Amino acid sequence: MSLFQRPPSDHGTPYAPLADRMRPRTLDEFVGQEHILGRESLLRRSIEQGTVSSLILWGPPGTGKTTLVNIIARSAAYHFVAFSAVTSGIKEIKKVIEESRAQRGLSSRKTLLFVDEIHRFNKAQQDAFLPHIEQGIITFIGATTENPSFEVVSPLLSRAQVIVLKALTEEDLLTIVQRALSDRERGLGSIPLKIEPDALQHIARSAHGDARVALNALEMLANSTAVNTADTVISISQAEEALQNKALLYDKSGEEHYNLISALHKSMRGSDPDAALYWLGRMLEAGEDPLYLARRMVRFASEDIGNADPQALQVALSAMEAFHFIGLPEGKLALAQAAIYLATAPKSNAVYTAYAAAEADVKREGALPVPLHIRNAPTGLMKDLGYGKGYQYAHHHPQAYVHQEYLPDKLKGRIYYRPSDRGFEKIIAGRLSLWRNRNNRKQK
Repeated sequence: MSLFQRPPSDHGTPYAPLADRMRPRTLDEFVGQEHILGRESLLRRSIEQGTVSSLILWGPPGTGKTTLVNIIARSAAYHFVAFSAVTSGIKEIKKVIEESRAQRGLSSRKTLLFVDEIHRFNKAQQDAFLPHIEQGIITFIGATTENPSFEVVSPLLSRAQVIVLKALTEEDLLTIVQRALSDRERGLGSIPLKIEPDALQHIARSAHGDARVALNALEMLANSTAVNTADTVISISQAEEALQNKALLYDKSGEEHYNLISALHKSMRGSDPDAALYWLGRMLEAGEDPLYLARRMVRFASEDIGNADPQALQVALSAMEAFHFIGLPEGKLALAQAAIYLATAPKSNAVYTAYAAAEADVKREGALPVPLHIRNAPTGLMKDLGYGKGYQYAHHHPQAYVHQEYLPDKLKGRIYYRPSDRGFEKIIAGRLSLWRNRNNRKQK
């Protein structure tokens, strides 16, 4: 069998899986990935103009990598070659290149070579593409679910633009499954099938950003449901059974959302890592946006821990970055690790209360003038007006500390930050006490 394949036809066979039949045929049908395929994006323009360069598509399963390649192949009538890194090797690569040269000579058509799961190729196999990409014999597109920085050799990375696809949103998946339900040509629109809104929402939520999972679940429900002459309605319990996933009570915009995030926050504040893990799990398994939870933990690190453990903020930020890096489901562990750390860290709301007090003074007193001695004086006129006069440079004094007033006159002596005696804030409190006592002695 030839390695060469045409892009799938615009009408999949009636026996193909629903996910294959509903594969978008044009950019206008493509759902999601607006960050790379928006109306004015460079990638979209290059696809429409048939001028796509070599690419590496990196993203989670079911986000449209293969579909996008098929659309690109059609856009410029490429000579299309597709094979999987799982079953192909150097021998197959050489055959592809030979036939690509022949096609270029016979019809001047450029070959679009698509390699699925490029991360499974070893260094030698990846290197085999390099000279042919440089010579323009092939336009290379690789697809991978793994970070290309670690799985793709540097020379290939330098010759191909990395395009990052994101997990589809719940709204994207709802659009996809609703389209499949209504499409009479390729989808399920020709059968009298209806689905309860809660069941539809459960499918979209439980697919975790993967369109293939959502469509497969929908097809399983359609195939296993006895369709009669009256409209058949798929219930939430049937959707749960198809996905082997219980639909937890949860409304991301309603009361239960706020109840659960409150429970998570208060469990961490109360230094109970077990309860924090439970509420985190409840929200994640119910389909909450993991990055929303990560953002809340970043906020918690400053609001409820602050300088009692300055590392807490970095842990929360690192968890958010780690989730960005590996996504679902593995990224859940990074969030769990952060929740445990935050729950067991020493607590202090001193940063929160200090900022609230300073903010209140700003709103109450308005734009008080900056004291002259700490104003910048870049011009002679400013110096003549007293800007910077009397300012004492801290580094010219012992321990790089000198007492002088930095607040406006109206707020002179105001104290906002009162560190606790817990964690690292105990050290900060000692420093402030030493400085303030020294200031009081000088003023007497």
